[in-house]
Amino acid sequence: MTWISVILLALVAFAIAAVVFRLDRSLWTSLAAALVFGLAGYAWQANPDLASAPKSAERTANEGDFDIVEQRREFIAERERSRANGLITADAMARRGRYVEASEFLSGVTNENPRDLESWLALGNVLVEHSDGVLTAPALYAYRQAATLAPAHPGAGYFLGVALIRQGRFMEARGIWAEALANAPEDAAGREGLEERLNRLDGMLGAMGELQATQGGPPVAAPTE
Repeated sequence: MTWISVILLALVAFAIAAVVFRLDRSLWTSLAAALVFGLAGYAWQANPDLASAPKSAERTANEGDFDIVEQRREFIAERERSRANGLITADAMARRGRYVEASEFLSGVTNENPRDLESWLALGNVLVEHSDGVLTAPALYAYRQAATLAPAHPGAGYFLGVALIRQGRFMEARGIWAEALANAPEDAAGREGLEERLNRLDGMLGAMGELQATQGGPPVAAPTE
């Protein structure tokens, strides 16, 4: 069971780097080799029974977390930006890894103005980060509120897909991204980036399918429109 979790974690790490961070395709092979090397090191030295260290209550952006504030702004046009002071404070908290405090500020903003699209997206993002990438019910609710406010907006679908990728649910993420792209207007903020990431995800899924076919394993389901 431990090995299954470790391999899934490696796949998720590859997906995040290749798809979310848009790592150049020429470096995919090098990244895969590094992950395989890491798995070999785990097999040699790992001790699953070793007690874990306590987790720090606060993290900073330079510890490897991607900037959820900048990612959100990629999907928010100027006319859609929130003017709430609470969002500014929440962004500062989120960049310091203080996701609980950020969610409290954002909850205040959305309670005061339930039509604040950007704050709903920000709330979903900080709730996912607080749960270390797990898509919790409150985060899903925040994304659904954003989608209800703007059904054709790609932001909620994109971030929901990212959360699913971080859980290894690649085909679910692929379906949500494809639907979000199909519904988004041509001039929607972030649409071009979403399309590129969807193509990258398809490429990764295709490579995984080819590898499994070569090794005689069950094939990965082919992406469908």
